[in-house]
Order: sequence, then structure tokens, then C-alpha cells
Amino acid sequence: MTRGRISTTPGKSRFDEIYNEPDPRAYFHRLAPLEYEIPHHAQDIFRRTRAARATAHGADGPVTVLDLCCSYGINAALLNYDLTLAELYAHYTSPEVEPLTSNELMELDKEFYASRRRADATPVIGLDSADNAVHYAQAVGLLDEAYGENLEDGPPSPPLRRAVANTGLITVTGGIGYISHRTFEALLECARVPVWVSAFVLRTVPYQPVITRLADYGLVTETDSSQTYPQRLFTGPAEQDSAIEQTLLAGHDPTGLESDGRYFTRLYHSRPRPA
Repeated sequence: MTRGRISTTPGKSRFDEIYNEPDPRAYFHRLAPLEYEIPHHAQDIFRRTRAARATAHGADGPVTVLDLCCSYGINAALLNYDLTLAELYAHYTSPEVEPLTSNELMELDKEFYASRRRADATPVIGLDSADNAVHYAQAVGLLDEAYGENLEDGPPSPPLRRAVANTGLITVTGGIGYISHRTFEALLECARVPVWVSAFVLRTVPYQPVITRLADYGLVTETDSSQTYPQRLFTGPAEQDSAIEQTLLAGHDPTGLESDGRYFTRLYHSRPRPA
């Protein structure tokens, strides 16, 4: 989804020009017409999963969340702040922020987010190869730690290893197909507490290699095949035709879903195998 990644989904449009800008305005302007919405669907699910993880393992303190392919910290914003995705679109596409420099917007955003932080907020670590994006998210307070690393190409840095050691929940909404089982393996090698994984995965992308690797680390993955979540509109007929082809190859029926003009995802929950 970001700089330094190649999608394993043939025919999927690339938006390289928006993923590593100094601030999020281009990102929201580009994706608004495509009605990119998966973080909205993930918001309540990630909050509930975080609470369940704390209860299941008797967490001593708040559950640390690691958001993969975190970009500008959108999932962190929706997890820890009284905000909706629609409000983020409105904020970053408003005429009021258009003339601001990136530094001016950063100062505005520090106040914007600080005034909306929830009482149940927990630490969030952001990982994305787009270093400008993650550093912006950290600078405005959305991320407690930010790492501009690509674990598909190399091992995690020592600071990232230390951060992952106490992570209780790994989340991802837009990265599978750009990251693979290699990223999960690198992260789980660092884990020192029970880790849960919640992943929204495009129906065009095979997730079984990740499921298999998670099982090697004692995680059992479940999904409800009848439940789907819309991601965004297609950019055009060529992208739609390719998506339908990939959906069929994956063994899914695109009727009423991809055939109607949008990418759709499935949600996968992975948890430690019961003793």
C-alpha cells in the first residue's frame, strides 16, 4: 500500500503519490471520491477485540496495539479518539486546512487530536514503509511509536523488536497483498506476550499463507465467510474486471459484491490455540 511495496493483486490501481507525503491531505483528497471506508468498519471491531484481548489474558495495564501498514495513523485515530472516518475526511479536505503548510497543519492536528482523546485509549505502534506518513502520525500524537520499516525486505530493527515484544494485538486493514507471511513471521519472532491478530483482507488476495504461518506460532484463525465489508469503489472497468477475475480464482462469488463496483474484504481473527 505504500512506498517500497509491490502488490500481489494484479490489476489493482496504485496510489504511490499519496502514501508518503509530508501530511495526509493528498491521501484523503484522492480516496474520498472512491469512498474508501474500511477503517470505518474496523473501528468498533478493533475496539471490541482490544477489550477482549485484555480480558482473556488478564492484561496488566493497557493492551498495546501494533497497526500494520498504518499510513498516517488512521486506525489509531479511530481506535483512541472520539472521531469518525467521515470527520477525518471532512477535516483534511476542508478549505480551512488547504492553505496551511505541513508544519502548520501538524500544529493544528496536535490540538485537534488531543481534544478528542478517549479515556480508554491504549498505546499504538505504527509500522509502515512510508516513513513520512508514520512520522507525521507520531508527531501529532496518534502513534506512541512509529517505524518506517519494510519487513518484507529485511529484519526488524532493535527498537522495533523491543516495541513488538509487549504487543498484545496486531491489526491491519489495507496491507495484505502488499505484506505477506514474512512480515508476520518477523513480528511474531519478537513477541513475548500472547498476540492476537485482526486482519481485514481483500477477497482478491489469498490469506492462507499467513494463516499457515500464524498457526506455526500457535494461533488459530477464524473467519465468517458470509460476512463481508466494503473497501472502496473501483477506479474503473479495468480494475473491476481484474478484481472479479482474482475473486473467482480465490474461490469466491463476486455476484452482488465486486460485480457491483467495489472491492470487498473478509475479517480474520487469529488467537492463541487453547491450552
